[in-house]
Amino acid sequence: MLQPAITGEKRALLSALTNQRDHVLGIVDGLPDEALRRPVLASGWTCLGLVRHLALDVERFWFRAVVAGEKVELESDDGAWQVPSDMAAQAVFDLYTRETELANAVIAGADLDAAPAWWPEELFGDQPSRTLRETVLHVITETACHAGHLDAVRELIDGRTWLVLT
Repeated sequence: MLQPAITGEKRALLSALTNQRDHVLGIVDGLPDEALRRPVLASGWTCLGLVRHLALDVERFWFRAVVAGEKVELESDDGAWQVPSDMAAQAVFDLYTRETELANAVIAGADLDAAPAWWPEELFGDQPSRTLRETVLHVITETACHAGHLDAVRELIDGRTWLVLT
C-alpha cells in the first residue's frame, strides 16, 4: 500500500525531529569506545547509554508502542540506559537508527490528530493521552534535551563542540 505524501506540518515536524536525531549521532561520532562507555557526569550515564535510552525508551516506546500499539519489548526502570559490555558501540547506533526508521514509518502512516493506540495508564495515571502531534513534539523536545547533554559531555571529553555561534 502506498503511503500518503508527507507535506505541511508533518514534514516540518519530521524535519525538526530528524535534525535532532542527526545531532545525537553527530556529536558522538568519532569518540573511541572507552569514551563512549565512560561516565563523565556524577549521575553516571554514558554516551552509549543515552543513545540506547533514546532508541528504546523514546523512539520505540512513544512511536511503536504508544502511537502504533505494537507489542514491543520495553525495558523497565533504567534498563535502556545500561549497555552490556559485549554490545558493540555500532550496534547501539544501529539500534537507534533502526528505531528512528520504524518511528518514521509510524508517523508517516498516522494522522497528526490521532489518539494513541495504547496509553500506559500505569505510568501516566490520569494524564490525558497525547495525539501524534503532541507525541512528536514531546520526542523532539526530549531528543534535543539529550543532544544538549551529549554536547556538554563531548566538550568535557575532548573539547569538540557541535555548533557554537559567537
